[in-house]
Amino acid sequence: MNRIDQTFSKLKREGRKGLVGYLTAGDPNLAASERNIRAAIDAGLDVLELGVPFSDPTADGPTIQEAAQRALAAGTTLADVLGMVSRLRRDYADIPIVLFGYANPFYRYGFDRIAEDAARAGADGLLVVDMPFEESEELRAPLVKHGLCFILLVAPTTPPGRAAAILAGAQGFVYYIMVTGVTGARESVVSDLAAQIGALRQVTGLPIAVGFGVSNGAQARDAATTADAVVVGSALVRAAHEGRAGAFVRELRDGLSGRSPAA
Repeated sequence: MNRIDQTFSKLKREGRKGLVGYLTAGDPNLAASERNIRAAIDAGLDVLELGVPFSDPTADGPTIQEAAQRALAAGTTLADVLGMVSRLRRDYADIPIVLFGYANPFYRYGFDRIAEDAARAGADGLLVVDMPFEESEELRAPLVKHGLCFILLVAPTTPPGRAAAILAGAQGFVYYIMVTGVTGARESVVSDLAAQIGALRQVTGLPIAVGFGVSNGAQARDAATTADAVVVGSALVRAAHEGRAGAFVRELRDGLSGRSPAA
């Protein structure tokens, strides 16, 4: 069983909500990035989304765009990211690691090659934010061959019929984008999230993780009320840049557990 499936099964048994955290590999450099990632894992991440830096991250807001630029300026490559996965896997046997990126770097590396090398490094899946579902089979097939999940995104604007088609063969978990637009912290969680999640559960039995906008423990608690997990990206990237990745993950964990951050 894939580590993603194992983790969500464990969360369900324990009656807990999952915390999926995104950090850009190589921001501001490989060594500092790995320290921040380890601090976040040690503080309580359930799933790591490891961002592959790209020069034109069109789905991302300023915080993650700037993180990608810092990583690229430091010379971070996809091979470097895979090396980091290997090092993390040696010390963290159970945490799922999902490579989060854009199609171009994976295409240039080679879809068959990235599937094989990512699996060998210890990754558990890929999430390719700008790859249309209709064009994904060329990457999906080698991922499945090597036991990796192809994580799919669904948005509020996705019609129910299309959502059903997209998720018919989905694996791991569903990343539900709570709002339209680019990534970035927001003031509050959308008011109709429960209805959105309820509709999505009509077309998939996979765990649902919600993201795009969660920026503190209270919002994490609210977002997880009807979802199985929350995804935190921009706010965690900002916290890591300020040297407080671990502290921020603990705040999020407290929120998900219904505890006061000061407790």
